[in-house]
Amino acid sequence: MSLVKKLEAASTVFFLCDLQTRFRSAIFAFDDVVATANKMLKVANILGVPVVATVQNAKALGPLVPELDLESLGAQHIATIDKTLFSMYNPEVKAILDARLCKSVVLFGIESHICVLQSTLDLLEAGYDVHIIADGVSSCNKEEVPFALERMRQAGAQITTSESIAFQLQRDSSGPTFKEFSKVIKNEKDTTIRVLQNLFSPVTKPNL
Repeated sequence: MSLVKKLEAASTVFFLCDLQTRFRSAIFAFDDVVATANKMLKVANILGVPVVATVQNAKALGPLVPELDLESLGAQHIATIDKTLFSMYNPEVKAILDARLCKSVVLFGIESHICVLQSTLDLLEAGYDVHIIADGVSSCNKEEVPFALERMRQAGAQITTSESIAFQLQRDSSGPTFKEFSKVIKNEKDTTIRVLQNLFSPVTKPNL
């Protein structure tokens, strides 16, 4: 197996983990994580990348936040699955991945040291390439984030940023989607800068 984990839109799935209403006041920089998630949903829509979302015990913790624009994805929004496992890789999600020609999972959401970490470890164990969007994850305690990112990196996940992921998937400026893609990147520029600055303060900067 190659040590180089490159992304291709045709074999990639986005995993959106547990960005639920109940967590809004508890998670560090929650609105910034939601902003990154929405940017990635726009990228998914343009590049045809499917999206799987989960909620943790929705009866107790509520639905996904309403500003996540999953409806615009149409059939690319494969499912939103209610789970009790902390890991997203439960039997329902496993069945979805088994039915698709997928080798790479791009993961973002909360909490970095619990559901995101456990999902990452399970997916790596199952043989998937896992790419963590560092500006798309957080935890209640911001001090947990760099340790979680480092743990995932040690396990074999690729730690990167939303814009880097987006350009890896777009790949070629001569492609038919580039004009629309470029517009999203430009429109999101100020938000991208703000989120990076908010999440990667000296306390939360990952030790990569």
